[in-house]
Amino acid sequence: MIRGVQKTVPLSLLIIVSASLFPATHKGLAEEQRRNVSIVGYLAAGSAPIAATRLSAFRTGLRDLNYIEGQNIRIEYRNSAGDVGRIPRNAQELVGLPVDIIVTAGPNDTRAAKLATRTIPIVMSQDNDPVGNGFVASLARPGANITGLSTLSADLSGKRLELLKEILPRVSRIAVIGTSNTPGNATALKQTQTTGAALGVSVQFYDVLNVSRFVNFVCFVVKQSRSLNTPRARRLHSESSLTIIRKFLGTL
Repeated sequence: MIRGVQKTVPLSLLIIVSASLFPATHKGLAEEQRRNVSIVGYLAAGSAPIAATRLSAFRTGLRDLNYIEGQNIRIEYRNSAGDVGRIPRNAQELVGLPVDIIVTAGPNDTRAAKLATRTIPIVMSQDNDPVGNGFVASLARPGANITGLSTLSADLSGKRLELLKEILPRVSRIAVIGTSNTPGNATALKQTQTTGAALGVSVQFYDVLNVSRFVNFVCFVVKQSRSLNTPRARRLHSESSLTIIRKFLGTL
């Protein structure tokens, strides 16, 4: 966990939320701020089913800490629903309301929020490489206006390959599918390549930026590789792609 942000914010705001709420007018926001109602901006890019689940968990966590929506807290939610181009506009809209704090669901959201404001506190719900992505100066002393949670995703990339090698001892080549424009993927790939070199496994990265072409791409990879590894890439996490991967692994 990263600590240290100059403005005090509720710990419960670290919980991930994902849902759409109707925006309030500027007059309404001003009245709420005078009544000491904390206005939380949440910036996300997830699908509707995931959004509903996370919103429910978020509200439950807030209630457990006596933060009741409509009484002492308000949530302004902006979800780009997979459209990366909308994220900066959503971030600017939250800053313009304004909100007291911005919670981000992922690195693309954090980057947009960072560019939109240097004063409103930003809480990352998760990020696999906040230092490498330029969000914080260090994990111990993040500085500026960003704090939050750092995952072990990049650090675990090498371990995943080790486990794969144990399951498939004869594997000599793997294909790593990801999106180069997703922050943190470069670090994860480097860890995988380093581990691969130590295990004698050749690692080839395939950059897939278009979800509609993913199915055909996987068919190509199946012919070229003996194994398939998929680092976290939000735009590729669709039911169809995971089904294809499961079928492929079942043939090994």
